[in-house]
Amino acid sequence: MRFLVTNDDGIESVFLHELVHALRAASHEVYVVAPKREQSWIGAAKSRNRPVHVAAADCGLGCPTWIADGTPCDAVNIAIDHLLARDLKIDAVLSGINVGLNVSLGFIIASGTIAGAWEGALHGLPAIAFSQDMSPALFDEFKAAGGRPTPALQTQVRISAAHAARLAPQFTAATLPRSFIVHNVNFPMQCRPDTPVQRTVPARVVVPGLFTPAADDGTHRLIFRLGDDLSPPEPMTDRSALAAGFISHTVLDYKMLGH
Repeated sequence: MRFLVTNDDGIESVFLHELVHALRAASHEVYVVAPKREQSWIGAAKSRNRPVHVAAADCGLGCPTWIADGTPCDAVNIAIDHLLARDLKIDAVLSGINVGLNVSLGFIIASGTIAGAWEGALHGLPAIAFSQDMSPALFDEFKAAGGRPTPALQTQVRISAAHAARLAPQFTAATLPRSFIVHNVNFPMQCRPDTPVQRTVPARVVVPGLFTPAADDGTHRLIFRLGDDLSPPEPMTDRSALAAGFISHTVLDYKMLGH
């Protein structure tokens, strides 16, 4: 298949690179357009009040690659409408692999990763977002190392990327054009080659207190919280599936908003 790949962690993200390598190893045709720098928690924002610069780049991915100094949605929108050849048919837009999970109502709406996929759905294409769960300690260690993974984390992400390369064509083939659906896939921390996929729904999580009290200069800083899970026991949620060691697959059908 032919995939357009983006993310919200930026073009240099090892997780993005592993996804692209896995897709190409599975003989898929890949095009990459990604933000110049991290755009986490930016949701579906578009750069309304400034121009967006996009340039072709050789990032060692072995496929056509562009870097955008805007949001994930900027990148996908510009790529589909202006960068790809008019007669080039993209089968789906893939976003990720994100550094960290993207589960529950408290985080799905804010996710730049999911929004990058959503921009593909707005163009009538199947869309899939991939994210890798990490413990807070591992996340902090990864960030402190400048985005360089430990050998164990690199192996983990490669296993998850192989799953993504297997699942992407399946979910693409099962999604009708112009269906306004995003497949949200999250890989558990100890994902194995044989880890099963569990169909899930978004956990009902409230997330209060995401900012610190005001400092002496009057500023508030974001602090990460998983929030409080108010979900009923059934059906299985994305958050509980990860805790049980499953790959979580949630179908976000935006046509159901208001029902």
